Amino acid sequence: MLRPPLLQFRNVSVMRGMNPVLKQIDLTIEGGEHVAILGPNGCGKSTFIKTITRECYPLREPGSSLRIMGQDTWNIFELRRYLGIVSNDLLNTTTRDLTGREVVLSGFFSSIGIWPNHEVTPEMLEKGQEILHRLEVPHLAERFLTEMSSGEVHRIMIGRALVHEPTALLLDEPSTSLDLFAQHELRMILRKLAQDGTGILLITHHLSDLIPEIERVILMKSGRVFADGPKAEMLNEGRLGELFGLPVTLESRDGYYHLW
Repeated sequence: MLRPPLLQFRNVSVMRGMNPVLKQIDLTIEGGEHVAILGPNGCGKSTFIKTITRECYPLREPGSSLRIMGQDTWNIFELRRYLGIVSNDLLNTTTRDLTGREVVLSGFFSSIGIWPNHEVTPEMLEKGQEILHRLEVPHLAERFLTEMSSGEVHRIMIGRALVHEPTALLLDEPSTSLDLFAQHELRMILRKLAQDGTGILLITHHLSDLIPEIERVILMKSGRVFADGPKAEMLNEGRLGELFGLPVTLESRDGYYHLW
């Protein structure tokens, strides 16, 4: 039986206040794809994510729809089996000390941290420990987030998204605030997940975030899809210079790309 696409945007436009931010987006992303959405600040990438998570809603227009795994509406507890979201905004919702284990386990409850109404089962504890080992950070189980480096916090947030073994991970600007070594470690983890069969949907304005496993690149500019296709066709100096609005020099090495 043919599986429906992971994400399917059809003529999706979104307003924020009085400003049009997404304009007639048409995109289909399959569950097993490794895709990057690349564009400058202000191009609509964050609104794209918030539209998926229903923090923003599309305008009601003829032929407009947004489906996840073929459905218009979802129970969030069922949706997490398909799409795990890793966003820098999530940690801003908590003001209390949390350990790495608590944050990973909170993925079972769509919360940040464990609360008195949450019942953590032995199976959840086992899965949480398995994820910590998979991400090579079991030593962070009892450490507070406030005692972790930015790179360690990023791994814990990825672990939170992985507890349901989703079909794909959506990562929003994953290298923000990371130093060179932490960026390298993060990319190695994402490569490992991609090679193990987890789809990667990477949203960024840093070309260097694109791991070699990324197969398709969607370029966004001024709220629209500027170009969409295989990575080798999308990443060239002319197209990227037009995207970012200045002359650029493109270099590649070992499957990674850099702009100058």
